[in-house]
Amino acid sequence: MDEVRIIEIKKSVFDDNNADADKLRGELKEKGVFLLNLMSSPGSGKTSTLVRTINMVKDKLKVAVMEADIDSDVDAITIKEATGVESIQLHTGGMCHLDAEMTRQGLDNLPLSDIDLAILENVGNLVCPAEFDTGSCVNVMILSVPEGDDKPLKYPLMFSVCDLVLINKIDVLPYFDFDMEKCKENIHKRNPAAKVIPISAKTGEGIDQFAQWLQQQVAVWKA
Repeated sequence: MDEVRIIEIKKSVFDDNNADADKLRGELKEKGVFLLNLMSSPGSGKTSTLVRTINMVKDKLKVAVMEADIDSDVDAITIKEATGVESIQLHTGGMCHLDAEMTRQGLDNLPLSDIDLAILENVGNLVCPAEFDTGSCVNVMILSVPEGDDKPLKYPLMFSVCDLVLINKIDVLPYFDFDMEKCKENIHKRNPAAKVIPISAKTGEGIDQFAQWLQQQVAVWKA
């Protein structure tokens, strides 16, 4: 009986996407556009964190936002109304992540010649978005206090691909069994180089540190 051929489709898909992502990064570098990929689980506070951050940096950087969701335009409207910056909604057609080509399609609908910082708010998911390089300059993720300090151990890839982890909702720390130092330790087990900033999108605590970090990253990229 003939052997069944096994074709590693998954590997080839990732390889093709990685090549597309590298090409996109090169194009963004030439245009002086910095792309931030923001990831997290649903409800962790991505949009509210972006509102706080954008309002803090929009006088210094020209910002535009791409909101990715399976459906609805709620987040894009929220960003536009709360910050006044350019905001578009990307529908993924049921897919739980964005890849480099999908990100490119979004960027093609932004005035890149007039943008310093393009922000991609990825689909809420701790698994799929971490697997696909979007062509971003940095990956940032948000872990909220109610999710627990053990998430870096349960979702290792997400934490390993991130340059910065924002620990959000620190205003509710007294009400949850969440060990901040243990969480940082768990993050650094997966990614020793990851920077960690505790924040509260509700009160604004720590957002200034994130804004400063982001401005520094953009300045280095555009230099």
